[in-house]
Amino acid sequence: MAEETPRKTVEELRNIFDLTGRVAVVTGAGGTLGHALAKGLAVFGADVACWDIKTDIMNDIVADIEGLGRKATATAVNVTDDASVKGAMENVVKDFGKVNILVTTAGISGNRQPAETFDIDEWQRVMDVNVRGTMICCKYAGAEYIKQGGGGKIITIGSVRGFAGHPGGYAAYGTSKGAVHMLTKQLATEWAKYKINVNSIAPSIFWTPLTQQVRDDPAMVKIFMARIPLGRAAELDDFIGACVYLASAASDYVTGLILSVDGGAVAG
Repeated sequence: MAEETPRKTVEELRNIFDLTGRVAVVTGAGGTLGHALAKGLAVFGADVACWDIKTDIMNDIVADIEGLGRKATATAVNVTDDASVKGAMENVVKDFGKVNILVTTAGISGNRQPAETFDIDEWQRVMDVNVRGTMICCKYAGAEYIKQGGGGKIITIGSVRGFAGHPGGYAAYGTSKGAVHMLTKQLATEWAKYKINVNSIAPSIFWTPLTQQVRDDPAMVKIFMARIPLGRAAELDDFIGACVYLASAASDYVTGLILSVDGGAVAG
């Protein structure tokens, strides 16, 4: 008969979400969602390597993290470029000594268009950032986790649009996020032997510059809100708890999960 795994102590349970001593990489850290998630991880104790296409757009998040007494760096990274990501990951290890958490927030919505006239170059641009970029970042995080002896957390950013079609011109974005969901499951299955947890957060719509095209169209806003049982768009703080959970010891037995933070959109 197999021995029962020892239970956590009360003190260990109290600290189950504590990220002290962990090093996180957050891509797209200069954007609204990336900023919120990077700061949320720092609130729970993580040091954060902030990546985005330009360093100047990360000044505020670096200041926020340092204001919490945590270490932060800002690095210009093109997530679609293998060499750029490889070099940036190597620098994280040099600067922090290790890496434990990856959050792949970098992504674009693209220009939503009818499928019958969709510009294929625009379609490919969305695929390159959202799918290729996610894969490259996961590739180098996973390789580093394995080199470190296993363990580590990866949190991809999917979308409710990756579960179902939508009349709003999502042939590129929805397809890309469906691919991110499948990639998450593939990596979770492939890297389980290394005790690497790979999960995804799938948000419903929230208001940022990337979703301004929807917000500017009252008819489209009405369609979106009708599909969300809780009746409102998400707020940035709605995603922090899910991110901390998936980055912490609280989710050590969770992998391959697409966690919808969506006001019930997928349920109904």
